Amino acid sequence: MAGARRARQEARREIERFLSIEPVQVAELDLGDGEDACLRPGPGGPPVTSGPVFVLVRRAGRPVGTLLGRVPRGADPARELAGLARRLRPGTPPGPVPPPPSAGVVVATRERAGQLARALDSLLAQDHPDFEVVVVDNAPVTGETRELVERKYGERVRYVCEPVPGLAVAHNRGLAAVRGEVVAFTDDDVVADPRWLTELTAPFTADPRLACATGLILPARLSTPAQVLLESHGGFAKGFAPRTYDPEHPPADEPLFPFTAGRFGSGANMAFRTSVLRAAGGFDPATGAGTPARGGDDLYGFVRVLTRGGRLHYTPTALVWHHHRETWRDLETQAYGYGAGLTAYLTAVLVNRPALLPAFLARLPRGLAHARGLTAVRDTDGGGAPGAHDERTHPWPRRLSRLQRRGMLYGPVGYLRARYALRTAARGAR
Repeated sequence: MAGARRARQEARREIERFLSIEPVQVAELDLGDGEDACLRPGPGGPPVTSGPVFVLVRRAGRPVGTLLGRVPRGADPARELAGLARRLRPGTPPGPVPPPPSAGVVVATRERAGQLARALDSLLAQDHPDFEVVVVDNAPVTGETRELVERKYGERVRYVCEPVPGLAVAHNRGLAAVRGEVVAFTDDDVVADPRWLTELTAPFTADPRLACATGLILPARLSTPAQVLLESHGGFAKGFAPRTYDPEHPPADEPLFPFTAGRFGSGANMAFRTSVLRAAGGFDPATGAGTPARGGDDLYGFVRVLTRGGRLHYTPTALVWHHHRETWRDLETQAYGYGAGLTAYLTAVLVNRPALLPAFLARLPRGLAHARGLTAVRDTDGGGAPGAHDERTHPWPRRLSRLQRRGMLYGPVGYLRARYALRTAARGAR
């Protein structure tokens, strides 16, 4: 009893520290080709003022890095942040972009018409020369999404209804509907950069063996402690160095390849060669948000095409801005779902490809160490600093660590429950 009381008190203190994290402004700074710098707020945000600012730095319009700066009271934000940005290592400038192939963009959604409208507005502003947008309304309980698409977007957006709940099921429905050579997936809570689709799909033109491409995901808002903490924990971004993963030449610095699929990207910013994903059978319908598995559909797709011999390319110039969850309760749900989705997708891979079991078992000891590091508790005092990507050196509260590990234990069970639910539903439909 005393131990449980101490645990509750510790959790309350941890939440109090978490609630003290101050908001951070989000901005973009384009350094151009000369000395001039153009500063603008993140998508839909207010003008930049004094205080902490998370900045995406662009050169000639293309993303090259991020920084966390602080604008002193009374200082000019553009001048202050440009001075910091010019200290960044410029890196290798992105090369010319080849003509992109035809593409279909799939957005799965459920009862979030307000967010969906914002995402669709950004998608219809893409500079890609040949694309379509398909909205998959997943297990709707109202006609709000259909009414929005038909009223506001007319023939510019195709509406498809998928009555079976689950993100993977919805994505498979979108995969069947698109006509493009490449199928791209994003979420209803993003704002896509105008060049997102071109940058994401152009690598398929350059590499005939490319099966999948992923892109950069940055926070659209850091206005609540939950949003700051998630981004300080690493967020969804994978850095600014392009990288190709080739199963014929496994990366020496990735001993768990291809089972650490979270390093490859995330479902809010991914694309597949349509024929390859269809030949692979699409996503496992027993994975993803909206199922007992809680997640993992994107990770399953990455590993599925890699184990069939396709290449995967991370493209940091393909940018979407993501609206992170806003509350502590949201973070608890997200942490548990991350853990569950991770082990659910691994279960799905082994169930669908039993031949991979020996390779998986050989990597299991290192995999367990990786999982411990991924969920390790880190001090939350001060709230951390958004900006370093794909690293695990940021604060992570004990409560969230425990939930993530519990999710990992639950994931295989959740996946098997999801498979059983799908079989039961299929029998009932006959």
